[in-house]
Amino acid sequence: MKHFGNFVAIILLAVNALFTGLLLFTAYSPHIHPVAHPVQSCLGLLFPVFLLINGCFLVFWITIQRYRSALLPLIGFLLCYAQIRTYLPINFYTDNLPEKSFKLLSYNIMGFDGAIKEDGKNPILNYLKESGADILCLQEYATVNSSRHLSQKDVSHELKAYPYHRIHTVGSGKGHTNQIACYSKYPILSARTLKYPSEYNGSVLYEVKIGDDTLTLINNHLESNKLTKADKVVYEDLLKSPQKEKVKSGARLLIRKLAEASVIRAPQADAIAKEVATSQHPYIIVCGDFNDTPISYAHHTISENLNDAFAQSGRGLGISYNQNKFYFRIDNILISKNLQAYNCTVDKSIKDSDHYPIWCYITMRDEK
Repeated sequence: MKHFGNFVAIILLAVNALFTGLLLFTAYSPHIHPVAHPVQSCLGLLFPVFLLINGCFLVFWITIQRYRSALLPLIGFLLCYAQIRTYLPINFYTDNLPEKSFKLLSYNIMGFDGAIKEDGKNPILNYLKESGADILCLQEYATVNSSRHLSQKDVSHELKAYPYHRIHTVGSGKGHTNQIACYSKYPILSARTLKYPSEYNGSVLYEVKIGDDTLTLINNHLESNKLTKADKVVYEDLLKSPQKEKVKSGARLLIRKLAEASVIRAPQADAIAKEVATSQHPYIIVCGDFNDTPISYAHHTISENLNDAFAQSGRGLGISYNQNKFYFRIDNILISKNLQAYNCTVDKSIKDSDHYPIWCYITMRDEK
């Protein structure tokens, strides 16, 4: 009986080794360029799955007191500690914010949810007004000049605490129009769109004057995953009823679309990373809707010389997309290493857009 138990343990150890290898492969998949290997570049989506499986193996080995076997998943965790820290940070919030800190909020507002006014008010606009943020970076910005809808005049009136604002139409204009906006309590010295191919998405670079310093701020709405309502229904069906044939056909469809979007997003990420590397100003913030997870080529490339504010000062998964059971953090605030983030939060108090807002307090360190 003892020999049989050892044999089973060896089989389980081999299976554990396989899943540890898969964990490491998904953890380092952001180094794969999507243009060269579209499907493989999307494997970071499976990182939390293999992380959970290896966690279960670790608990199992400790429970049956096979501590040497427990070293296998533990070594896997150590080898991808940076990715775990990015995906699932654990930080404590503070009430003692530095005196000169400012609050930045990034929010895909989904066109103010159709720019609808309820009893003369719009919940998203009211949230922005009451947020206390010093800088608002908004994606999918849209207003409608109608008494029944939210007009630009309405927004300007409610956000009068922000004397500086810039609104840009992004994308090639061949598809639906899309706008990106920045409202700031600090002077916006200049603003320009970044040049990269996209029909609907885009990025805008601002120079913002804060005290004696100038900040490079890049507000982004990267390529969406092009999943239609029907595709999202397929995804939800897979979760509810994972039948073999349904899983095969549904997985092929989703992987193909995700890979196509990843290929388009790659040069966008490259263009943003280039702007970061060549910035004339030492203080840099990149934020917005990346439409990709923290374990992805886009996030890895853009954040190569930056810190993730959520990893630095947030906690938990920080799921920022709230529709169709896509439980991922796809909205980000990235900061240069001479900035410090505090209390980074994905705010789930408002659900009027398909995204939750993400905000944090930021302070400039003395060294540049």
